[in-house]
Amino acid sequence: MKHIRTLFKKTLVATAALGGLLCLPVVAEELELEKEDLKFGFIKLTDMAPLAIAYEKGYFEDEGLYVTLEAQANWKILLDRVITGELDGAHMLAGQPLGATIGFGTQAHIITAFSMDLNGNGITVSNDVWKEMKKHVPMENGKPVHPIKADYLKPVVDKYKADGKPFNMGMVFPVSTHNYELRYWLAAGGIHPGYYAPSKGDISGQLQADALLSVTPPPQMPATLEAGTIYGYCVGEPWNQQAVFKGIGVPVITDYEIWKDNPEKVFGVSKAWADKNPNTHLAVVKAMIRAAKWLDEDNNKNRKEAVKILAQPNYVGADYDVIANSMTGTFEYEKGDKRSLPDFNVFFRYNATYPFYSDAIWYLTQMRRWGQIPEHKDDSWYMDMAKKVYRPDIYMQAANLLIKEGKLSASDFPAADEDGFKPPQSEFIDGITFDGTKPNEYLSKFKIGLKEKDKL
Repeated sequence: MKHIRTLFKKTLVATAALGGLLCLPVVAEELELEKEDLKFGFIKLTDMAPLAIAYEKGYFEDEGLYVTLEAQANWKILLDRVITGELDGAHMLAGQPLGATIGFGTQAHIITAFSMDLNGNGITVSNDVWKEMKKHVPMENGKPVHPIKADYLKPVVDKYKADGKPFNMGMVFPVSTHNYELRYWLAAGGIHPGYYAPSKGDISGQLQADALLSVTPPPQMPATLEAGTIYGYCVGEPWNQQAVFKGIGVPVITDYEIWKDNPEKVFGVSKAWADKNPNTHLAVVKAMIRAAKWLDEDNNKNRKEAVKILAQPNYVGADYDVIANSMTGTFEYEKGDKRSLPDFNVFFRYNATYPFYSDAIWYLTQMRRWGQIPEHKDDSWYMDMAKKVYRPDIYMQAANLLIKEGKLSASDFPAADEDGFKPPQSEFIDGITFDGTKPNEYLSKFKIGLKEKDKL
């Protein structure tokens, strides 16, 4: 099959060289691919969209790639299959390449040269918990004032503790954005989300916790909430909106309101795979950049078409209306309280696809804050680890090829002198400013969490 495809491409080029007598398109062979047949994994979430669009719009095929997309049961299986080579790459939690590379849970050198999206998550609580929370939430014109802080959840959690009942919440994986966002939100409201102590063999993340966080796969979140096993969760779409449609819970806050324009998923491959297939890797990144641009272009004009694609059972498999509730510029909190949130899902604008070192460092600070990194690390360690895992150099190679081919323009990408660090960011729910060049100074600002020489 590979021989036939290669022969076909060469035939097209030769035909063009003869004057294009058959009017066949020219296939530019910018890259000599090491591997053409690829299998990529994903979890059934709307932010896998760049993979689905790159496939459905033919961007992978434009690069000479023949891709199979395969849904995975959970994040651990997905990561394990990338490590073993059963998958060539995958839609990953932004913290997964970092967690694997530093050896938290699984030890393997994973890299990312492509950030898949910004924002896209929410925190949902059960109807009973919302009923109690709502007593403390400020109201305006009969509706809750947003953002809804965890301060209003604290009396509920305190009552559960006083009654001797554990307050259980779900997140999708120990190194997930969802885990860190949920912890950030809880801690900002004075609720301790617990520590990890891997040096003591305790990776529950529940030491000294007021709220007990545990792993639940994304598609199972609504059913687990409905069963009463958990009282709230942090997850990506469409599983917050699913709770609204089923009438079993209320999304109280989005991650956009916890940390404006936060990085969410990445496309991850093993370092060994990237070293073996550098041109193939560039071709994959090129196709996904084009898909991300399509998703955001002309004020999200393509989102309805994207929702139809994602609703297919081989992708997300949720109802069109459920996915559209957040993918088309709105977000519904309490049933009937639908608000405009055009940046809930961002795939390309704001340089969303560029893998910033500062994003990697934020994740590493949260791993340290909650004990997944058990000992103090110097600022230089954070920088070194970010550079080991996040690869903007590969990204910019792909970007420059797209510019050369006329598919995108230089203005679509960061400037040539981009250093990988966003300016200090202050749009967090607690108002604390994050400067990626000063991770230990950042950690020192939190009332709840490990800092300096703290060790459990």
